[in-house]
Amino acid sequence: MSRHIPEKNGTKKVKRMESKTVVKNGIGFGSVLAITISWSVNHSIVWAIIHGCFSWLYVIYYAMTR
Repeated sequence: MSRHIPEKNGTKKVKRMESKTVVKNGIGFGSVLAITISWSVNHSIVWAIIHGCFSWLYVIYYAMTR
C-alpha cells in the first residue's frame, strides 16, 4: 500500500505502509495435530472435534500422559 503526500515544492513523496497478517483463516497446526491424535486414540468424530477446539491444550495433555 502506498500513499502520496504532497510537499510544498510540488513534488510528491511516497510513504509505504505495510501490514502483516499471521493467520487469515482456516485451522492451525495445533488443531490438526489434536484432531489427528484424538482420532487415532478414540476413533470418534465428536471427541476429535472437541479436542480440536482445545488444540494445544490437548496435545500437551496427551504428551504428558503417554
